[in-house]
Amino acid sequence: MTKVFRQGEQTVTAVQGMSFTLQHQEFVSIIGPSGCGKSTTLKLISGLDFPASGEIRVDGNPVAGPSPKVGFMLQKDLLLPWRTVIENVTIGLEMRNVPKAERIDKARHLLDKYGLGSFETAYPRHLSGGMRQRVALARTLAVDPDILLLDEPLSALDYQTKLKVEEELVRILQEEKKTVLLITHDIAEAVSVSDRVLVCSSRPGRIKAEMAMPFSKGHTPAEARNRPEFLEHFNALWRELEADVKV
Repeated sequence: MTKVFRQGEQTVTAVQGMSFTLQHQEFVSIIGPSGCGKSTTLKLISGLDFPASGEIRVDGNPVAGPSPKVGFMLQKDLLLPWRTVIENVTIGLEMRNVPKAERIDKARHLLDKYGLGSFETAYPRHLSGGMRQRVALARTLAVDPDILLLDEPLSALDYQTKLKVEEELVRILQEEKKTVLLITHDIAEAVSVSDRVLVCSSRPGRIKAEMAMPFSKGHTPAEARNRPEFLEHFNALWRELEADVKV
């Protein structure tokens, strides 16, 4: 697929010839230099934008707009400050006209499952950054999408919090048996959580390399980082990125 933006009298090609496939329940990360079209790619897959050429398919069907099969979690949690935790989690269910009792039950189940049950009546301002991201994840999972698109959802957290929430995120997504596509600038994160890592070239973005990772099954992200072969995979990805990184 190819995506072109117009800037005044000029056009900018964000991605060109971008092509890859996600397998059922696979966790795939995309890494690449800033401005290479990673976030644009997620918007195209989600149906929030459309390619200039090419086609995107979910379960074999062309993407023609936002789909209930695809959930999108952004870098910012975007919780509504005037709504409580449980009211934030139920937003997607409300939009689908799910009866109130049913959506409350589902939200409570998710909050209890992810250690947030005692905070259902709290407001976002009372939560830590990690808790807010877990609420955002619960909101995304409440509508039960098959595919989750994650656009650097942990990058705003401090390092210690990020590692802790990363562990929880991976555990939750494995339990829920979701197919995941993660955008990240963090090579270590990509190595430790992914089944595969796709390396994107500088703009116009395309997939220039693909590497399988051995750690996602049977290891937590923290355990993966301590494996003796972790640095080998990290360095291999860095070498692929290095040619496109401009300082």
